[in-house]
Parts: sequence; structure tokens; C-alpha cells
Amino acid sequence: MDPERAHRLALLGLRLGLAGTAAGFDDPVLAVRALGRTYRNPIGLAAGFDKNALAAQALMRLGFGFIEIGTVTPLPQPGNPRPRMFRLEQDQAVINRLGFNNAGLAALLARISRLRRDVPVGVNIGLNKEGAQPGRDYPLLAAAVARYADYIAINVSSPNTPGLRALQDQTHLRRILTAVSQVPNLPPVLVKLAPDLSEHELAAAVESCAEIGAAGLIISNTTTTRPAGLRSSHAREAGGLSGAPLFARSTAMLARAFLLAKGRLTLVGCGGVFTGADALKKIEAGASLVQLYTAFAYRGPALLPRLTGELAAGLRAHGYDALQEAIGARAVRLA
Repeated sequence: MDPERAHRLALLGLRLGLAGTAAGFDDPVLAVRALGRTYRNPIGLAAGFDKNALAAQALMRLGFGFIEIGTVTPLPQPGNPRPRMFRLEQDQAVINRLGFNNAGLAALLARISRLRRDVPVGVNIGLNKEGAQPGRDYPLLAAAVARYADYIAINVSSPNTPGLRALQDQTHLRRILTAVSQVPNLPPVLVKLAPDLSEHELAAAVESCAEIGAAGLIISNTTTTRPAGLRSSHAREAGGLSGAPLFARSTAMLARAFLLAKGRLTLVGCGGVFTGADALKKIEAGASLVQLYTAFAYRGPALLPRLTGELAAGLRAHGYDALQEAIGARAVRLA
């Protein structure tokens, strides 16, 4: 089945409750304090899976410690021409060039205003392809979703909106963060970065975020690079690559960001997590929280209890009595 059609049907099935509800309680070793909240486990759903909060209530019942909805833009937009999503099954990866296809801010607000937040909910905000003004649009979006979000993620790193990644530049990023910081009653604000930044660009982004009051970083978005060894016939499609081939690159960047931040920022590790061992490596690299997308798309809701069980066992096997002890424990080595 076409991947995008399969995704729409999966959201419909989730919305109808066909995936059921997670049973039991999370192992206490998985609890973590981050961004002013206690999370029952650190495993979250990354932005992009449920852009319009169509199945958010059902997703919160599957065992995630938190979910992130969006990316939402001020106005609705259809995104890029199809086909625009490709499975790289041999590589356990996905390439997408969706282009922030979403129903717009008004539609999202109508849905999230009715949500019962069973777990923390983040909202990822971005720009329309045409007519965007970052200094106007990011504060507008942040103000609109602030009362419904446990955190806000500023997306300046999707490779599928022309010019967006240029906003990670120190000058642009500082302007955006300064403008957003003027919005009253904000929840914690995070910035989502691309894994393709240079060492200098990453250092500048970390300093900008720390100095202007961002709460943290999400590392990372998809990559435009194509690692050696990809086997799928779709490997050369244009767009952002996610999944297993992104794991090493994004984890090394996460560890470098942890060392640069020196405790000033909360880090969320995203990119290629399929197992509890993967999640533990993200945490030891410096992540307080971890996000999935591609693994959840491939393996479905049954992945969550397996992954949290593996992570709890891995923490204990490595001598940690609490997840908090593992955060950044191997950052120097993993960087």
C-alpha cells in the first residue's frame, strides 16, 4: 500500500480505538523529571506522525510517556506534490518530502482544546511555504497553542520547506527566540535542530538557545545526507531520511550538544530508536527524553511495552537505580 495512504488509515484506526490501551503501570525506574514535569517514562512520539491531532487522545493511551503533535503552520497547506513518502524497508528507514502538509492552526486548536492530557503533550510549530514571516509567525503560533501545550517545539530544521533550515543560523535563531520569549504565559520552549549542522553551527545554536531562555533542544530532525550502505531502491529519493540509518549521526550530535550545554538545556533525543538499548544510548548521550517515529510506523503499538521493558532492564543491568542517573553518563565517549 502507498505509505501515505497507509498512514492515513492508521490514524483512522487509532482514532476509532482499534489499537487498544496499554495495560499496567510503567516500571518506576523509568520515571524522569524534565521540563517542569514528571514523565512516567521517557519514550515519546515525535512530531509528524499526527500533524493535526486527529488521533492524539488514542495515542496517549498506548503507553507513550508523552506525545508531540504538529508540525502546525498558521494557514492550511497541502504540502509538496505526491509521491512524497517512501519506505526503505531493507534499511528500516523512511524518506519524506511532505512539506508541512497540515490543516492549519485553527483546525488544530479546535481539536487540542478538547483533549484530555493523559500524558504531557508538546506542539511543534513551523512556517507556511509562502508568505511566511518568522518574527511574526512563530510568536503567533506559540501564543495560540500555549495554554494547550506542556511544551512548544520550534521547527527550524525540516528540509522540505525552502529556506527553513537557514533559520538555524545564529542571527535568525536569536531573533526568533527573542520574539517568542515576549509571548506571555509560555510553557517550556524547545528548538528542533537538523543533524546536518557543522560543529560550529551546533555550538552557536546551543549558545543562542541557552542565552535567550529556551528550555531545551530536540536532536534531531531528518537528514538530507545518505549514509553509505543503504540498500533500498528508494535511497536516492529527495527529502529527509529518518529511521535506523540516522541513529549514529543523531546520537553523536546529541552527545556533543549535551557537553556544550553544560546543564543549561534539557535535551530530547530523536533519530533511529528501535530498541530499549537504542533508547538507553540516547539517554547516556545526554537525553532526558527520547522520541520515536519510524520505529512506531514500522512496528506499531506493540513496540511500546517491549521497548520500555527493555529500557528498564538495560538501566538496571548498567547499574542505574533511576533513569536520571544515566543522563549524559557516556556523553564524552559518544560524542
